[in-house]
Amino acid sequence: MDSYSNIIISAVDAAKKSVVKIDTVRSNQQKNQPANSGSGFFFSSDGLIFTNSHVVTKGEDYKVTLHDGSEAKGTLVGDDPDSDVAILKVTANGYEAAKLGTINDLKIGQLVIAIGNPLGFQHTITTGIVSAMGRTLRTQTGRLIDNVIQTDASLNPGNSGGPLIDWEGKVVGVNTATIMGAQNLCFAISIDTAQNIAEQLLRFGKVKRAYLGIIMQTVDLVPRLQQMHDIKNKKGIFVTNTEQGSPAEKAGILAGDIIISFSDRVTETSDDLFRLLTSDKIGELQFLVVLRGNQKIELRVTPGASKRG
Repeated sequence: MDSYSNIIISAVDAAKKSVVKIDTVRSNQQKNQPANSGSGFFFSSDGLIFTNSHVVTKGEDYKVTLHDGSEAKGTLVGDDPDSDVAILKVTANGYEAAKLGTINDLKIGQLVIAIGNPLGFQHTITTGIVSAMGRTLRTQTGRLIDNVIQTDASLNPGNSGGPLIDWEGKVVGVNTATIMGAQNLCFAISIDTAQNIAEQLLRFGKVKRAYLGIIMQTVDLVPRLQQMHDIKNKKGIFVTNTEQGSPAEKAGILAGDIIISFSDRVTETSDDLFRLLTSDKIGELQFLVVLRGNQKIELRVTPGASKRG
């Protein structure tokens, strides 16, 4: 067998026992009716499962089908629509928790594999590459999800919530969306973001975060700019747009700016910025540094509260 196939088979073997199918059920005139279907994966040995918020949001009960076909009742532990991340918990046997990676080791052009249950076909595998990193995705409900991985690994309805894995079988993202009408334009929430959300959901039951209102993506900085301004960043956060009336717009942040620091901390990716946008920053003046053309500019911004926070 060729080496490419062996890599995929080995990676899938390492992750497949963590992947589940999730059927969301709700009551309608005293009858249980299917509301949604999606995927998920165990990320802890005590039965915690990552999935998407939009998979579970309309549900009252959750049926979780494991890799061996056994079924268990899921309980919703936490849900964060702003990041499209939700956590279920089941009591079951025979599963394995997925090994979690990090997007810090992920490169554009790298092989990635999506595992899920598209259209109800359990444990379907698709492969592709990382097409881009650090995207901001606007969902159909209008929410902005930051630090999204763009991939051409095909996703279909039912893939939502399943893992995006690397060649070692480590989870690097939670599959979340595909652009309808486009070909091979699919997205996954970074596992780093998902873990940050999980920590808050498990501790507080909700996520409260500061909000800037920026649509952004991660870019590499050219050495000339690094040397000109004597900055440590190898990457920056490229602003593609700002939301109307947002704190970012009021602060004078413009499309085309590259954010290199926030609150006196170096920011190279949207995950860096996300970690700094904690609830204590809401309503408090913060300094933000951008590169605008060849200029290095310091701006003052007062983050607001996330609309769902």
